[in-house]
Amino acid sequence: MSADGQGTPRLWERADLSEPEVLDLDGARTVVFTHRSPAKVGDPDGVNEDGALALACGGHGWVLAVADGVGGHAAGEQASREALQALRDAVRKALGAGRSLRDGILDGFEEGNRRVTALPADAATTLVAVEIMAGSARVYHAGDSVAVITGQRGRLKHETTPHSPVGYAVESGLLAADDALDHAQRHIISNALGGEDMHIAVGPSVRLAPRDTVVLASDGLFDNLSTAEVVEFVRVGPLETAVDRLVACCRLRMAGGAGDRPSKPDDLTVVAWRLPGEAGH
Repeated sequence: MSADGQGTPRLWERADLSEPEVLDLDGARTVVFTHRSPAKVGDPDGVNEDGALALACGGHGWVLAVADGVGGHAAGEQASREALQALRDAVRKALGAGRSLRDGILDGFEEGNRRVTALPADAATTLVAVEIMAGSARVYHAGDSVAVITGQRGRLKHETTPHSPVGYAVESGLLAADDALDHAQRHIISNALGGEDMHIAVGPSVRLAPRDTVVLASDGLFDNLSTAEVVEFVRVGPLETAVDRLVACCRLRMAGGAGDRPSKPDDLTVVAWRLPGEAGH
């Protein structure tokens, strides 16, 4: 696994990593993996439509994000790239003007939506972002890319509700989470950047304890593993080892090597962050 320099902001576009990448951003351990769908191997036009952002904001905290260009739409990869660049630029601009991370993130969603809407061929993308500062985290999202916050003992502190008919059915108790993995309409989303009706879901402020872990991912992860399985992988052990095992399990399932478990090949992006200062990261 590779390591990046401390404090270096990173943006992953069209990336095809062979293994998780480890970064130390202002003292916080961050691990990123992004790879195109196994169904695209051998296709010269089969690029990874996912993207990721890891931005250290000095004493202001961190911003992490994942975008997933909507499959089946032209320019999906360009849409995810525009969304993440807009978010990065807006956060930097807000902080430079003495405004808050929250202001920058909200501006980034709005500017990203404007940029994606201006693209040709009805492009769209999901976007999920996490603001981490002063020992707390807050999630912002549009679409079905997911963020979860979990404690060392496996307590799920927060999980986003996918903006989709299936996501809302699970949230309301009309559909069991296990049944949702195999639902025929799981791929349908009801909100994304790229339209006039885009809306931003803003989560509560979640207090972080030592060894809590924040995970953001495209639906390539959560279409193949349940939330409980993701939490079990990431709650203990060094963060890079946890992500390595999580990605290996997901890719095995995408390849159909897990028996009767879900198998849905897709672009896969995972960003994991753990509160700095805990032993072994």
